Amino acid sequence: MKLVRSARSLIAPVAIVVILVDQITKTLAENNLKTHSIHLLGPLSLQLIYNSGIAFSIGSGNAALATVIEIVVILGLIYYTRRINSRTLAVGFGLVIGGALGNICDRIFRHNNGAVIDFIHTGFWPTFNLADSAVVIGIVVILLGSRSRTQD
Repeated sequence: MKLVRSARSLIAPVAIVVILVDQITKTLAENNLKTHSIHLLGPLSLQLIYNSGIAFSIGSGNAALATVIEIVVILGLIYYTRRINSRTLAVGFGLVIGGALGNICDRIFRHNNGAVIDFIHTGFWPTFNLADSAVVIGIVVILLGSRSRTQD
């Protein structure tokens, strides 16, 4: 029982770190990329865009609907965390929840008409942010953690 509590206790700190780093990088992007992009390496650059849709700009122009969907998904994830008994899964869920909440913060607290700030541009993939990266990495961690748990 102690392991279960200690595993779950990782979710909130991981989520909080993701939210903080995400919001700091979005503020830096908004302050420094309004007038120009910054080329980094190969196709990678920093370029400010505002995304009113969900992932990959799906549903652009429907920020209110995207916000409601994201909140429902986050609440479902938080409810599911009662069942987590692995540190790996706790970190994965913390990444996903933190990333989702980072984007929700944009929609609710920034004055961009409900749009999310994206700034990492590859040229071959839709422009994204650190919250999006945390969600994707978190899903991979959850899948790998779930897979290893079923093989034990």
